[in-house]
Amino acid sequence: MDFTISVLALPFLGIILIPIAIAIKVDDGGPIFYKSPRVGKDFKKFYMYKFRSMKVNSPDLRNSDGGTYNSNTDYRVTKVGKFLRETSLDELPQLFNIVKGEMSIIGPRAGDWESVDTYRDDEKDKTKVVPGLTGYCQAYFRNSASVRDKRLKDAWYANNISFMLDVKIFFKTIQTVLKHDNIYTN
Repeated sequence: MDFTISVLALPFLGIILIPIAIAIKVDDGGPIFYKSPRVGKDFKKFYMYKFRSMKVNSPDLRNSDGGTYNSNTDYRVTKVGKFLRETSLDELPQLFNIVKGEMSIIGPRAGDWESVDTYRDDEKDKTKVVPGLTGYCQAYFRNSASVRDKRLKDAWYANNISFMLDVKIFFKTIQTVLKHDNIYTN
């Protein structure tokens, strides 16, 4: 189902890819895409694709819990990048990851590869399923929960996955994106 939906969505991605690509290039001339090493199913490494939203060679800033720092006034984010993040359009290239079988439409958020050795035993079930373009934490908490809370909630999701839960997550994601809920941690 993930594959079919993603393949059907790729033409839509193609239509908006061109204006986004032009906007990113005009904004600062850097690469269009960003690929990030991530923790996949069963702790396998894969590269997650996104539209680049930060200036080239920006420093990696982290919150005290190890989570990615993001703020409404983050100097590292380009003008186009801010729009892409607030609308979640920066996530669309992950459809390629879904077609490749590395991700699902709905599942736990893929953790940063640099943090692979920091998972506690009660968090590891998160990796029992393929990571998702959206998931329980993105839909209900976005950036308002700590890394630990997100991992625990994602582990809960992996152990309680169901079609109805995925339907709820899908519609809650739409609501969260449209309302711009919990975009920033600071």
